[in-house]
Amino acid sequence: MTDAESPRPPASAAAAAPGDVLLSVDGLDVDLPGRTGGRVQVLDDVSFQVPRGRVVGIVGESGSGKTMLLRALMGILPDGATREWRQVLLDGEDITASLPRRPLPAAMVFQDPMTSFNPLVRIGKHLTEVVQRFQRIGRRQTYDLARDALTAVRIPDPDRVMSRYPHELSGGMRQRAMIAMALLARPELLLADEPTTALDATIQAQILALLRTLQAERALTVLIVTHDLAVVAAVCDDVLVMKDGRIVESGEVERVFREPRHPYTRELLAAVPGGIESTAGADS
Repeated sequence: MTDAESPRPPASAAAAAPGDVLLSVDGLDVDLPGRTGGRVQVLDDVSFQVPRGRVVGIVGESGSGKTMLLRALMGILPDGATREWRQVLLDGEDITASLPRRPLPAAMVFQDPMTSFNPLVRIGKHLTEVVQRFQRIGRRQTYDLARDALTAVRIPDPDRVMSRYPHELSGGMRQRAMIAMALLARPELLLADEPTTALDATIQAQILALLRTLQAERALTVLIVTHDLAVVAAVCDDVLVMKDGRIVESGEVERVFREPRHPYTRELLAAVPGGIESTAGADS
């Protein structure tokens, strides 16, 4: 992705005030039942902060714990998993004791929307059910909010799309509809797990640009898992580098990519063919 194609707005459009942290997690551990008995630790003493109003990327090789971190935040871990943490702060308030009874104000966009959509239910029904879960309003207002969400994610002819089944939409359109559904939950924090992996390069760029635009328009905070360092360079303000269930490096994208401090981060950057140059702070 070139600088000209980068969806990143001017840095001032997405920057959070110094010290303005939406979410702070300290000492997150997750383990799963082992295949032959015992327990397998998949997240080990993970601590990080998510600044308000920024896009934070999570990178690392397959099995590093990236997706498990998002699922732990949402409380949607596999059967038999255990989740523990020393402390969780939301807007500076300690909510450790209230989890999981008090869910985070977050919504998640998954890698493959077909696994989240019921193939026998129309898109409109999926969206209106989310509205009804969070608001007690009339049927007409519910429909209008769902349609407006599709318009917000740049889906043309939203009324037609509302009447379609998931399989009748292209991959890019399904991902847009999934983002619309997440927005209807009115989250402060949007979690995205490899949201463009299954899409071609052109549609990938469009979805990434959409996420960045929505973040700026709605003052969202976004936490995005990706295996693509070019995506992090083009879209993210900050980055968390994960290896073997731990965060080994974190910081602003520009600093981490230009002056990586951990050997694993340097390995990831060196493995990119032709190298990678951070576009942090570049105008779109």
